[in-house]
This record gives sequence, structure tokens and C-alpha cells, in this order.
Amino acid sequence: CPDRPERTGWGMIRSGRSGQSRPGGWQGDFLGRHGLPLRYLDSAVRWFDPLVQHLQCDAAGAGRPLLVGVNGCQGSGKSTLCDYLASRLHALHGCNAVVLSLDDFYLTREERRQLAEAVHPLLATRGVPGTHDMPLLRRTLDALQGAGAADSVDIPRFDKASDDRIPSSRRDRVVGPVDIVLLEGWCLGARPQSSLQPPVNRLESEEDADGAWRRYVNDALGRHFLPLYPRIDRWVMLRAPDFACVYRWRREQERRLAETLPAGAPGSRVMSDAELRRFVDHYERLTRHCLEHLPGLVDLLFQLDGERRVVEWVGGPCS
Repeated sequence: CPDRPERTGWGMIRSGRSGQSRPGGWQGDFLGRHGLPLRYLDSAVRWFDPLVQHLQCDAAGAGRPLLVGVNGCQGSGKSTLCDYLASRLHALHGCNAVVLSLDDFYLTREERRQLAEAVHPLLATRGVPGTHDMPLLRRTLDALQGAGAADSVDIPRFDKASDDRIPSSRRDRVVGPVDIVLLEGWCLGARPQSSLQPPVNRLESEEDADGAWRRYVNDALGRHFLPLYPRIDRWVMLRAPDFACVYRWRREQERRLAETLPAGAPGSRVMSDAELRRFVDHYERLTRHCLEHLPGLVDLLFQLDGERRVVEWVGGPCS
């Protein structure tokens, strides 16, 4: 990639189908980590490899670690996409690419309990803006983007089974320098809404009748999320066909999580359909908001079908 003093548009490139028939190395490790079939690589080569090439080129000309924001509703495949990008960037280009999830920056369970008592009971449930430790996220980004060859950075992680932050002794550490940071989150990129009425579901109408919870979440978007967005160099979105997919995809995630935990372990019980519906209701308003408004704001949009398969791309290196 030529050195470029300024980052311009991603332009147009083509990608052939060069996946291995019997993958080993990083490809085999990647498929194993996510329990994916071999055909995932065929799709990834077609849809994601052009993005890999342009991220590497952008990073080479940036003069500092590139920050990429990835939006997608629950269950859309954000974590899998980011892991694929980071793995291929490292294996083929030698890039030190770090994946961060907004989910790893939730407030602790005790902090959310206190918030629920002081502001609104619904804030005990992790997920919406206002339940994240945004100063911790900013400090982590600062450390990653400023890390030198002799520096290592502690990466916070959150255990959804215990609904709490993993102790520092068990966290990952990244050794610098870092070339690319991939930050993914279900509400990353969302802007405050001008109207919070009417309620979009039963949770809002029955448990937030006066709109206090909605206002707190909306204010958190403006106070803590909007200041983050100018730092992001490139925006990518995995767009679900509609909100109806979210419940089904989240149900699949819930069952896969339960299968990985020992019987009787905390969090090993699968939520009932009613419990899961109430849980997803916390995210409905902003998920619908993102599906409607974000496509025109991102650099690259991957349109998904009901089975999470990419069926179209808009913008970016793939147009």
C-alpha cells in the first residue's frame, strides 16, 4: 500500500475465491473457535476479504492505530466478523489487530444495582446506553492507540454467565504497537432520538410508563456515545432484515451459551420464551432506530438475510 498523508475513500477492488478446501492454520483455528462450517470461508472470501485489504492499506497510511466501528443487532455475527478480520489481518499482513466489544465494558453488577436503586429499576439489566463504563472504554482505547513496542494493555472482559466483569487476573493483555482496533457493539453508532413516544413494546408501556428509563438511556447516548464517534475512522454495519430476526437470533445465542456451561453453573439455565422476550424488549427501541437510520451513515453496509447470510453490500471497498 502506498503511504497516504490523508485517508480517502475506500475505492473499488475485486476479490477472487481463494479459500482452501481443507483449511489449517489460522483458518482452521478460526472455524473451530466459532463452530462454523467450511462454507463460511467461501462467503468470507467473497464479502469480507476486500474489507481486510482496505483496512490494511488504510492502517499503513494512517500514521496511528486505525479505529473501526462495527454495528449490528444482537446475534448478527459482529464478534465472528471482527475475529475473522483480525485473524486474517494478522496471518496475511502481519497486522496487530485488536478486537474490543462494547459488551465487555458494562458496569459491574453492583454498580448497576446501585444505578437501578438511584435512577430506575430497568437499569439493573445490562445492555442499553447508561449501563456501560464509558470512561473505561476511553482509557482502553487511549492505551491501545498509544501503546509502544514495550507496552502491554489490559483488556477488560465481561462474563455474561455471571453477569459481571471478569477479574483483572483473568483478562487478556495486548502487546503493542497496535495497528488496528475493531470495536463492535449493538448500539454503537446510535444517535439520541428526538421523540421517545409512544412506547414500542410492553416493557416500555408497563415498566417505564413515565419514560424516565428511556430519557436516561437517550441522555447517555448524547453524553457518552456521541463524543466517542469522531474517534472512529471507518464504520461498518451488519444490517438485519428486520427486528423480528433479533429475538430468534438471540434465542440461538442463549442456547449455545447454555451448552458451553456445566450443568448447575451460574447462568446455565436457559431463559424461557417469556423471559427472553422481556430481555430483548430492553433493546428494541434502539435496535429499530439503528436499522432505520444507520445505513446512510456508515462507510460499508452488509445486508443480511434471515439466516445471517450476507446478500448485498453497499458502499466501501465492495461497491
